[in-house]
Amino acid sequence: MPDPEVFKRYPKSVVTAEGTLYALERKAPTGDKYLLVHGKTGGFIGMNKPGTQDFICELSAYNACELRRRLTWLKAVPLGLKISVGMGDRLGLATPGHAAAVEGTGIAPIFAQQSVRENTRTGRTPQEVMDDAMWGVFQSGWREPWGGDADHLKRLEDLDGFVAAGYTFFTVDPGDFVDQTADNASLNELRSMAEALPWGDLDTNRTDLLNSLVGKTFQMEGFVLTFDEATVLRAAVKYGPSVAHAVHMYARLNELLPKQAFDFEVSVDETATPTSIHEHFFIAHELQRAGVRWTSLAPRFVGRFEKGVDFIGDLAELDATLAQHAAVMRYFGSYKLSLHSGSDKFSVYPIVARHSRGLVHLKTAGTSYLEALRVIAMVDPDFFRRIYTFSREHYETDRASYHVSAELTKTPAHPTDAELPGLLDQFDARQVLHVTFGSVLDLFRAELYQVLREHESEYTAVLKTHLKKHLDPLIV
Repeated sequence: MPDPEVFKRYPKSVVTAEGTLYALERKAPTGDKYLLVHGKTGGFIGMNKPGTQDFICELSAYNACELRRRLTWLKAVPLGLKISVGMGDRLGLATPGHAAAVEGTGIAPIFAQQSVRENTRTGRTPQEVMDDAMWGVFQSGWREPWGGDADHLKRLEDLDGFVAAGYTFFTVDPGDFVDQTADNASLNELRSMAEALPWGDLDTNRTDLLNSLVGKTFQMEGFVLTFDEATVLRAAVKYGPSVAHAVHMYARLNELLPKQAFDFEVSVDETATPTSIHEHFFIAHELQRAGVRWTSLAPRFVGRFEKGVDFIGDLAELDATLAQHAAVMRYFGSYKLSLHSGSDKFSVYPIVARHSRGLVHLKTAGTSYLEALRVIAMVDPDFFRRIYTFSREHYETDRASYHVSAELTKTPAHPTDAELPGLLDQFDARQVLHVTFGSVLDLFRAELYQVLREHESEYTAVLKTHLKKHLDPLIV
């Protein structure tokens, strides 16, 4: 156990509850962190500092569980319809910067956010992601509600580990069930395709569905929505199986979390074609009819929401369709619009804020990793150059499961030291660095963590500056 004389206390972490003092301390020069408990130490695993009554504990899952039991604000909670932001943290080091960015904005943060795909690439578990976020919350002195998002869940069996780890927000991604051939099918083809839909899982049939929508008039804000047979069947064929899968996932969560509130999001954003206004209405209509209580819905919007860069497409078209999506959302009046791949979409935030009127969830992820690389480029150019060269070599393989369009030929093969920080702002280089995080961590994990721990304050400051550019435009 380290010498107590080399500990430095994080002042915002210090808290006294029921006669016991708790604080987070950092050992120089390694940057290793420890929990200090002075008072009732039963339930923690650790040891006394020599010559003191201070009990020092490693930041283990066991000690995290005990601290959450004692300090209840360290538990993730559902956030409901508050304006919110998901802050993915692929390294487990970003929460202090996230807290600094969101402080004073009135926006509810989700500090623990990771998908199964990201956990696989980073080698982390749902519990490790939750605990890393919790220690960051503790270090930052954050006392407001915060959430934990089990992101892009595709299978029933994926739910258990996130539930056990204390997540409170579950993003279900039924995109694998979306049938995009419906977009160009004729009416006769749609009638035939509809016969194979899982009507039993949807607890309806084609006749009842058509009777509920065809010929009806639905008054939205600023326009009227009507359906004919082709429009209903197109939506049903394209999204019906996805709705059925979301219903199954919701039912399973209710089994795992009986009588416990949770936030539930349905995401169909990772598909090739946009979600039309009629299709958005269909999804919400069927979720409501199935008894699902969902907190947010992420349609596939027009244009391209690629990783790590601003919106690509016609902003006027996005503006017009977002107004209609928001109108459908308000028609049902029970959920928020969710903006996925929301990092660095600076041209979009004012539009979203205007139309959503505070009913919005912004999801960011890789941008915090990219800002970590920015810090490395500032403080250790040689190391950053090695990461960049390695990322270029692995881009074509690692891009496979991401929507990106960067071209290696547009990235410099041998940048100068002066050019290195600017690579984080160049479209193609930024996407190359964004999607290769898993491979980079496989090779450079220990060195990368060492540099960031040594420059923790710089990372926090860079994150605060970068993420406030995301959040400030959303404040209504």
